[in-house]
This record gives sequence, C-alpha cells and structure tokens, in this order.
Amino acid sequence: MDTAVRTRREFLKTAGCCASALTLAGCMEPGPRPALPPAQQAQPTRPNILWITCEDTSPYLGCYGDAFATTPHLDRLAGQSIRYTNAYAVAPVCSPTRSCLITGVYATSLGTQNLRSDIRIPKQIEPFPKLLRAAGYYCSNNFKEDYNFKDPTIWDDSSPKAHWRNRPAGQPFFSVFNLTCTHQGQINGSDEQFEQKYGAQLKPEERHDPKTLPLPPFYPDTAMVRKIWARYYDLITIMDKQVGELLRQLDADGLSERTIVFFFPDHGMGLPRYKRTLYDTGLHVPLLVRFPPRHQHLAPFAAGGRADQLVSFVDFAPSVLRLAGVSVPPHMQGQAFLGPFVVTPSGVSSNALASTLQAREYIFATQSRVDEAYDMSRCVRDRRYKYIRNFMPHLPYVQPSDYCDQAEIMQELRRVAKKGGMTGVEKLFWEPTKPVEELYDTLTDPHEVKNLAGAPAHEGALQRMRKRLWDWMAETRDTELLPEAEMHLRAAGSTPYEMAQDPQKYAQSRILATAELVGTGPRVLPALVDFLQDGDSAVRSWAALGLEALGQEAAPAEDALRRALQDPCPNVRFTAAGVLCRLGDCGEPLSVLAQGLLEPREVVVLHAARTLQSLGVKVRPLVRQMEIARTRCKSFDGSYRNDNYAMFIDWALKHAIESCK
Repeated sequence: MDTAVRTRREFLKTAGCCASALTLAGCMEPGPRPALPPAQQAQPTRPNILWITCEDTSPYLGCYGDAFATTPHLDRLAGQSIRYTNAYAVAPVCSPTRSCLITGVYATSLGTQNLRSDIRIPKQIEPFPKLLRAAGYYCSNNFKEDYNFKDPTIWDDSSPKAHWRNRPAGQPFFSVFNLTCTHQGQINGSDEQFEQKYGAQLKPEERHDPKTLPLPPFYPDTAMVRKIWARYYDLITIMDKQVGELLRQLDADGLSERTIVFFFPDHGMGLPRYKRTLYDTGLHVPLLVRFPPRHQHLAPFAAGGRADQLVSFVDFAPSVLRLAGVSVPPHMQGQAFLGPFVVTPSGVSSNALASTLQAREYIFATQSRVDEAYDMSRCVRDRRYKYIRNFMPHLPYVQPSDYCDQAEIMQELRRVAKKGGMTGVEKLFWEPTKPVEELYDTLTDPHEVKNLAGAPAHEGALQRMRKRLWDWMAETRDTELLPEAEMHLRAAGSTPYEMAQDPQKYAQSRILATAELVGTGPRVLPALVDFLQDGDSAVRSWAALGLEALGQEAAPAEDALRRALQDPCPNVRFTAAGVLCRLGDCGEPLSVLAQGLLEPREVVVLHAARTLQSLGVKVRPLVRQMEIARTRCKSFDGSYRNDNYAMFIDWALKHAIESCK
C-alpha cells in the first residue's frame, strides 16, 4: 500500500470526531478579551451570527422525519428555528461549495470548480467576512477553509482555537465552527478501530442497529452495506452532541438572545451515489436558522416554522450581509432569503420594502473534476423537476479514484457489481456510460431513478429546463467549458473570472455548441473532424472528446487524430493520443503522453497521467517514465509537494503502473 502522506485528507481520516471534540473543549478557556476601541464599537442592535457546519450530511435527522436518526439537539434546535426543506449545495463536494459560500459567486464563474486547485480571484470579489470585518464584526473560523484559493486576510482568526470568545468585549461576531466527524473518511476501518474511536462516545441506546435500518432502493442489501450505514448514523449522533455543546457555550455566555444560528452541512452524505453526484442525495441538505426574539424582524417566518422555498448556497453570503446591515456587492450571484428585504414563497413580503424581490424559481449545481477523475455535468432544479446534462457521457458515474476506492463501502459495492449482484435500479449507477440528458420528476420519483428525458409527456419540461440551464451557463460565464489547463493559460496575468468576461478570450457560445455534440452518436463525426481544425483550442478539445466518446466508431477520423497529435493545445494532443491508442495505434500516441509527463505545469501533467491510467496495459512501455514522474510529485521527506495536482498525478500514475503488472 502507498504510504505517502495525504495531508488534509489524512488529517480528516485520522482525526475526525476526536479533533472536533478537542477543538470544542479547547475553546472553553479562551484568553482575556481585548477591549474594542470606541471608534469600532458596533451598534447594539446588530445580531451576532453563528454558523455551525458539518461535513457530508444529508437530511437524515429526526427533525427531517428520519425515525432511525438520533439527533435530540438538532431536533430541539429545529423547534426553535426555521426549517428549510429545499436547501441545496451548489456542488456535491466541499471546495467548490466552500468557495461559493465564502464569496457569493458560483465556483464555475471563479474557476474554482475543480477539487482541488489553487485559483486567483479578482481583488473586487472579497470574501464576505472581510466585508463584515470592515463593518465592525469580529470574524472567526474553526477552522477548515478549503476554498480553492488562498487569502490570509479573510478572518480575524482561522485556527483550531478560533472562537467568538476571543473577540474584543462588546464587538458583534460572525463565527464558523466546522464539525468533521461525519466526513466520509470516518466510516472506514475495523470494527475494533471504529468502536475505540467513536463507539465509546455513545450510549447503548444511541447506537444504530444495522439489521433494522432502512436502505435506499439503489443500494444492495448486504451485511457490509448495512454496517457502514449504521456507522454513518452513529457519526451523525456524535455530530449532534457537538452541536449541542456549541449551543450550550452560547447559552453559558448569555449570547443566545443576541445570536442568529445557522446549521447546515457542506453537501450530501459521503457515500457512493451521494457525494460527488448531482442527484438530490449529493445536493439536498438540512438547513436550520434560529432567530432570537429581538431579531425576529429579520426572519421571514416564526420560530418552529417550515419553509419550502428553494434556497441555494449562493444565497448565503448576501443573506448574512443583509442580516448584518451590510450592502450586498453587485458581483454576488445569489439572492438574499433572510433580512429586512425578503419575499416569502407565497409572494407576501416580510417588509413593505421587499416587494421588488422575487422568490427563487431554480437552483443550479455543477460537477467537475474531483481529485484525479475528470468529469463535467450541470443541473438545474425547480420545485418539481431535476434536469442533468452530462457533458462527458462516455465516462461512467463511478470512475476509478484512489481516495474513494480505498473506502470499504466502495470496495463492497464494486464487489457486488462485478459479481452481477446489482439488479433493477441498483444497477443504474454502475453502468459503463451515462445518458447525455437526465430528467426526473422528484415529486413522483424522489430517488431519481426513472429518467424521463425521452418521455413525450415530459418534453415541455425537458425543453424548459434545458434552456434555463444553457441560459444560466451563459449568464454566469461557466469557465469549465475550457479545459482546466487551457483556463489557466488564458487567464495568465489575470484571473479565470476576468478572463471569462472577455469575449475575445472566451467565445462561450461556440465552445458550448461543440460540447453539445459529445455523446450524440456517429452522425456528428464529420462535424467533429471539422471542429478538430478550428482556430479555438477549446473547440478542438471538445471535438477530440466527441471522438473519444465514439469509441471504435471514431476509426474514420484516424488521419485527423494523427494530425491532432501535433496540436499546440496539450488537451487536444492527449485526448487524440488516447483515442488512437484505443483504436490500436499506440506508437506515436504513447510518445506524446510520455512528453506530457515532462510538462512544467502540473495541471497539464495531470491530464496526461489520467489518460495513461485509462489505457490499462497498453502503457507498459512507459512504466519507467511514469515511475520517474511519480518521484517529481514528492519532496525529500516523501510528502506530496502539494495536496492537489502533485498528489493526483501520483495517484493516477500509481494505478497506471499497477495495471501493467
């Protein structure tokens, strides 16, 4: 087994709940509070705001109707809060979601959509805690950031000891506590390890019996599957206790009556077909917001109420700014759902000045590269329909991925699938390809297993949702229509966000028109060959992907693909090399991919490495070159040079080499 250090991931796997518990305990005895200078003293009517966030959690809570869950603290909080039933993440993985939460801008507009990367963002797009700080708030974060960009000036304190208690006396605060014990990395290990690390924190009546838990219909019923699900429910109960401890601290400090409390996770559950997917299992999250009586005028509903309106994570930043009385910058792409200018779902404003605002009609979400696995899908959802557009339909839902494939639940599901044990709706997620379009009626099909994209009765809904998604991609200048390396190249000296606003650098409509051809069959082969000679490298990249999606049916394009091996765009060269090698000609293509491993830019090397991994035993002549490339991913002490591209390159090449043995 590879023993290299896995930095942030390894921390989550080894620390988990213990880290969260120690963090909370360590905050019980803060240092002396510095006095706030008179000039910076805030108005007493401004609320404190507390975000209690957790990882990888769907609405499997008692307050959301899950009778199997044991969540007394969250259930009690829900009784004092507004309980949102239609809150959605903007991505099914953490860093794209977090970049949106902290800026109020979609990750695909910023170029931060890939997990993980390091992107520059424009100076004018300031993370909203900086705006709160400028308005007199003390802002603390305990302690995960993971925004896909770096800015050390966001917080007054971002550390394991960060706490509202460390602020100057009398200063209003915005504080974030992120609870890690429900992260997907915590469900693995032997029974003895799990019991020692987590089981000891629960009373016998708080444990969950694997034999009695309800499984979703798309999971096979095996003993291992049941055990992992029971572990997840146990971890949710531990997380619930940590929420209770934070609320106890707020009470102990006499701040509950002056603090608006949010509870939500970063996205859906950390299990296959949940996290990393655009189904509701990956996007739908619980959201509780508690307003104390003195700040009830900022709430759209009374305490204990249920709100069915659509809410997106892109709405959180403008909502917090409105709660704090801070102006919302025009670049923010969400709409406030809290504060003095809010419209309820019925259209009745909570304030006479709110009549100009509209309730949200749609939420949008994106799926992009996760670790070393490239993919691109987009979705739009209203109160009834979910539409998903898969731009790389020739790739399976479940791609090889080093981190995920180590999980016991993934190994169990792969074992069952390999034996032919997946039947009916269980089998859908394990097919070798994806449909180009997916449409689900979530009212009649909440598990999203009946694709209506070809149903005549739903043609109107399909066209409406498709158009709304295309319009949104255009409005938000979706940067992922550019290959990742190409996005960086075109943004040189600027930022991806600014580059995407320039039609000279980013002809989005032409690129999208080419991307739409991928996976639509051999009839488009002549058009793809033509586009492979286009003057725009992004158009050529999508043309090459379209030929890859054709598989053996791309054979008539071999001459065009051989010419593409000399293309100045590395993504075009590498994709063409992969297609030709699968068609049986690996000589020159392997030389092109070997040269790609020597590229100075890691974002380019990753594409070459992943292409090599996809070719299996055909890459045997390059084993030595791949081994050398792996050494460049690590420092002298064996740790990765970084926990994004270097780590992912190593993972891809490790498995490419293993396939040759």
